[in-house]
Amino acid sequence: MDNWIVMRVAVIDVGSNTVRLLVSERRNGRLASIRQARSLLLLGKEVEREGALSAEKLEETHRCTRGLAATARAAGAALIDVVVTAPGRQSANADELVHMLRKATAAPVRVLSAEEEGRLAWDGAMSAAAELAPSVAVCDVGGGSTELLVGTPEDGPAWARSVDIGCLRLTERHVRSDPPSKSEVRSLQAEVGDAFGRLAIPLPQAALATGGTARALRKLVGPHLGADELAAALRRLCKRSSREVARSAGIDRERARTLAAGAVILAEVQRSMHAPLTVSSAGLREGVALTLLEEAEAA
Repeated sequence: MDNWIVMRVAVIDVGSNTVRLLVSERRNGRLASIRQARSLLLLGKEVEREGALSAEKLEETHRCTRGLAATARAAGAALIDVVVTAPGRQSANADELVHMLRKATAAPVRVLSAEEEGRLAWDGAMSAAAELAPSVAVCDVGGGSTELLVGTPEDGPAWARSVDIGCLRLTERHVRSDPPSKSEVRSLQAEVGDAFGRLAIPLPQAALATGGTARALRKLVGPHLGADELAAALRRLCKRSSREVARSAGIDRERARTLAAGAVILAEVQRSMHAPLTVSSAGLREGVALTLLEEAEAA
């Protein structure tokens, strides 16, 4: 068996909510997960409140990513790629974050542009889809931003936009109650409606939702996020505390706290696209891993 077929690669994804590790390899032409891990660091909370990351948060991130890099190497990863999403674009001291990550992981670190983040999420979602419509949308709701892409499986995205609104940033701006109050939900909906109402989103025949918010909502209402399902999710999130939601759905409490904002974002996207969103099992990390493997195989 040729060595390139069994090469393992690792992706450390530093986002606004979580830092995640994916170690994977290609099997029978498809990406196979070998090891996954995550830590909830909430970098976006400090960025939203203070504009930058504190020394304490940088040190916490250093410890976390150093451990994830060691886990990746122990799992046999020949290549490690560290990617930073919204915190690298939004924090005033993003250069300190990048420098720290390089020291912690001894691996290349790159801050993804919104366009790169969206395209990689698209590639990951496409790779995992069993069946695809002639025109497809991908929506990736993160903690600090939301990426939207519409295109075809053959030619890739023809339309792409990034909105600097994510579930963590929205929660920090508008939500003080647990569960959120009716007035807080109206504030969420007003900001989301204003931001997304400016977009003329092409209408796809099918739509995929990637990211932790979509996966958490899947645990509440199932894999298809239509208007009824998202409305039901929001009602449930407004009746139960984050502790109750976390316990019943098996998710982190901090993730549960931001889910109402995430549901509002996805509901607006779904309404604009006139298509239900199917939760994808893959996204950004898988897209980065596929790129690493393709580059290694080409070399």
